[in-house]
Amino acid sequence: MNAYADRNRALLNFIVLPTLLLSVSLLGGLRIDGQTRQFVFIAPPLVTLLLAILLMSLFLRVGAIDLRRWLTIEQPMLINVSHLLTLIALFFASAQAFNSVLPENGLLHWMFSFFFLWTLWTNQFSIFDARRLLRSLIVLFGTAFVLKHLVIAGLYAPEGGWLRKLASTLLQGIARRFAANAGRSDAADGDWDSY
Repeated sequence: MNAYADRNRALLNFIVLPTLLLSVSLLGGLRIDGQTRQFVFIAPPLVTLLLAILLMSLFLRVGAIDLRRWLTIEQPMLINVSHLLTLIALFFASAQAFNSVLPENGLLHWMFSFFFLWTLWTNQFSIFDARRLLRSLIVLFGTAFVLKHLVIAGLYAPEGGWLRKLASTLLQGIARRFAANAGRSDAADGDWDSY
């Protein structure tokens, strides 16, 4: 029974976990272009690398990663190299996870980045255990995923997403509709050729 547990643990630590982390690292920046329907790779911005550093320090702080056990002189060199590569893959997978839930550009990108930065920075000084940190990260990434891929995508959909239709239905009749050039100062000058 113990031999099976050791073999399964080795399979998990040396095959499954690095493969999963490398898959997230490679696929986290992959998007599908709306017009051409082609794959586009978006490199992680610098802020996601900073967020990944903060997340790695949280993992170390709560004991989810024990460097004294992962990288020791008593272990064979191959195991230490494997653990080091797993840590590097975890760092890049964290950066790509942040990249996948952050809006690509604009004010919302910086607002989301600030909220992630603020949350991870305040968590550096909170009392956490590994289980509580994992629950907090699930809520944080889940909320960002829903906001980016459901709410914001629904508002900015070119054909009008469900959220835009709901908002226009709820706000219908609040303000009167005017012509497109109403309220423009150049319309009063008599320059009607541009309209």
